[in-house]
Amino acid sequence: MNAELRPNLVALNTIIHREVRRFMRIWPQTLLPPAISMVLYFVIFGNLIGRQIGDMNGYSYMEYIAPGLIMMSVITNAYGNVVSSFFGSKFQRSIEELMVSPVSPHTILIGFAMGGVLRGLAVGFIVTLLSLFFTDLQVHHLGVTLLVVLLTAMIFSLAGFVNAVFARSFDDISIIPTFVLTPLTYLGGVFYSISLLPPFWQTVSLANPVLHMVSAFRYGILGISDIHIGIAIGFMLIATAVLYVSCIRLLVSGRGMRQ
Repeated sequence: MNAELRPNLVALNTIIHREVRRFMRIWPQTLLPPAISMVLYFVIFGNLIGRQIGDMNGYSYMEYIAPGLIMMSVITNAYGNVVSSFFGSKFQRSIEELMVSPVSPHTILIGFAMGGVLRGLAVGFIVTLLSLFFTDLQVHHLGVTLLVVLLTAMIFSLAGFVNAVFARSFDDISIIPTFVLTPLTYLGGVFYSISLLPPFWQTVSLANPVLHMVSAFRYGILGISDIHIGIAIGFMLIATAVLYVSCIRLLVSGRGMRQ
């Protein structure tokens, strides 16, 4: 094996293993709360309110919101894992040891991002299992479903990394999730179809990145979407590439990481 490749593979495996152990060790704080929250969403929005709303785009309201709730859990957990973990490494000054080591910036970034992706997928899988107690989900396009959930988890893992780099205190890592991520998620078509909105607001909604992800995932599960699936996937691929390059540049420059 290449002399330069081996240490990077060892470092990558170590970072991913540490990230997985981190959120699994405290599973009552990382995996259980989002599962409980999603059950409440299913009961309150899907069951109680859904009875009054009726069908939406040919599906019961419970079936319609299930993909959106799964995607919402993936987004928040992928983002939250990376922003908290990387900022913790900054706060403890352990990230400086990684940066002065012969480990590639790509290895560091992929390791932290994969931790977020795996936590997002783990919570998404749990929520999917719980959703089966409330509705019968049948995947229409497995390839699209897997691609969208992986891209979404990666995008928000990388976004969490950016937030962690610029954060200067633990309070800073909650600003973006509270004032940006939460509004985008609730306005991203999780609980409604944008076809219900006036034409102007339908156009404005297209600027919401979460809408593309939720719609594409709903297409994979139910076979319906508010946005052309090719446009949605193309947007996610571009977003992943732009965020990845931006994160690598931040790592190379050491901005916000070296004291």
